[in-house]
Amino acid sequence: MRQDDDAALASGTTSDGWFTRLRRSLLARLGNTGLVLGTLFFAASLTPSLTPRITVAQAVLSGMCLAAGYGLGVLLRWLWGYLELLLPGPAGQPRRRRIAVVACAVIAALALWRSQHWENIIRELMHLAPAGPSRILGVLAGAAVVALLLVVLGRIALMIIKAVMRLVTRKVPRRIAHVVGAIAGVLLLVGLVNGVILSSLLDTLDASYRQADALIPPDMPPPTEWDSPGSAQSLVAWNQLGRMGRRYVDARPTADELAAYAGPGAKAPLRVYAGLPTGDTPEERAQLALEELKRVGGFERKALIIITPTGTGWVDPSGIDGIEYLYRGDVASVAVQYSYLSSPLTLFLDPDTGGVTARALFREVYGYWRTLPPERRPKLYLHGLSLGALNSERSFEMFELLGEPFDGAVWSGPPFAASKWAGLTRSRNPGSPVWLPQFQDGSFVRFMNQDGSSTPPGTPWGPMRVVYLQYGSDAVTFFDRHGFFREPELLDAPRPPDVSPAMRWYPVVTMMQMAMDTSLSMSAPMGFGHVYAPSHYINAWLEVTGIDDWSPEDVARLQRHLDERRAEELSKDGGEETVDG
Repeated sequence: MRQDDDAALASGTTSDGWFTRLRRSLLARLGNTGLVLGTLFFAASLTPSLTPRITVAQAVLSGMCLAAGYGLGVLLRWLWGYLELLLPGPAGQPRRRRIAVVACAVIAALALWRSQHWENIIRELMHLAPAGPSRILGVLAGAAVVALLLVVLGRIALMIIKAVMRLVTRKVPRRIAHVVGAIAGVLLLVGLVNGVILSSLLDTLDASYRQADALIPPDMPPPTEWDSPGSAQSLVAWNQLGRMGRRYVDARPTADELAAYAGPGAKAPLRVYAGLPTGDTPEERAQLALEELKRVGGFERKALIIITPTGTGWVDPSGIDGIEYLYRGDVASVAVQYSYLSSPLTLFLDPDTGGVTARALFREVYGYWRTLPPERRPKLYLHGLSLGALNSERSFEMFELLGEPFDGAVWSGPPFAASKWAGLTRSRNPGSPVWLPQFQDGSFVRFMNQDGSSTPPGTPWGPMRVVYLQYGSDAVTFFDRHGFFREPELLDAPRPPDVSPAMRWYPVVTMMQMAMDTSLSMSAPMGFGHVYAPSHYINAWLEVTGIDDWSPEDVARLQRHLDERRAEELSKDGGEETVDG
């Protein structure tokens, strides 16, 4: 009986020359089992997940799923052949090949035809224009190219492993050689990828991000206000703030801008920032930030916010603008940069520095804050988005706060790896959904989304108020590492209002979809995915601060203003700010 070509290649038993083996390995036709399973994976990849996908993203995802299904099919076919003494192998008639090809063509065509409808379901949910019909051809062509490239790369990797196995076979018995050779081949591949390919790529990215962080646009001169970092009177030079620090400091609202919505008597808020060049260690940068905060009078304001930025040092303006308006400008904020790389790269290359920096800043600010008389010191809050939320969680231990807790925190879009968030979510009250949990009586922590909190109105708070702002469509928060083999809790009924009812779980594929969604979550429209709206931040800050001197009408007017302004900024920015999430 004839084996499928890839199954025969996987066996590694041939006496042909190396050139013949190379040609056969790279040009061998696709095996039936892999082709069918790959097509099913391809069809499943076109179904809705959490985030709308542009044509290129969908093509890459579908190509990866097609290749993953094909590889899994080849592996299963090889196992079938390996166990052929115990299990009868399938017959290899040409008719079986024709049936497989026709079935795959029909499945792929039906899935591509339905993909337009599946994509538009989630686009309609997020108030986006429907996708055009040309998307289908782009997805088909792109997926084919990606899948073919991955299959060829997989065959090259398999050739390297088999070559090592043949080399070892000359020295040791065949069965031992297969095990030792396979392990040695895999280690060789890993070393090649990590030591050469990945290292070169990371060096290139590092240099690119470093140059971007140091770049100062000609239309962004140093501030002239004495109470602004980067001014002539500041302890922090303008060129030491970093790209995101300069944008954050430069964008602070004026007293007149606040007065238009907050009323007369508003003042300009204080924004303090220390970039990476301001010190050699996190402790040095945190100490400098504290001194700058004291210089500008940050501890004399009504509220003080310790912000932990994202990987590049970006502070989400949606998260800070609202609280500055609610306090009528009588608020100071402070942040310290810990990386100039994007959040995923920071988490991958240097997962600890963000937490160390956040803890150093908290110790400095909280330590000084505690020395002030309670009646004279400001309200102290913590804030962070995404990786900033994760590291802000790490900045303190609860036992350190038993005597004098800070007043509260707003953490938005916490990543699935955030330990405190994950622990609270697992310990939620029975019956509350994973996307909007209730924790005990709601006096310590509450979870909010676009529609507010699940905690009943009027529920009293304890001495410290913590709010997690999260959207069900945010894959950064709800990515499930176990989605490979089990359905994510996010898909249990009832579902979040921003998650398509048409989304289904498919083994392997759904996890790959959600992994792609994490990279696309910052390209979602405002109020969905990982793009948090100012109006929702305002609701969270009202819960945490307890501010009650704004009428509902004035709050709604402020929310509309900040939402409209932020939407305009995002459309002009073209996504430059949002690549970091």
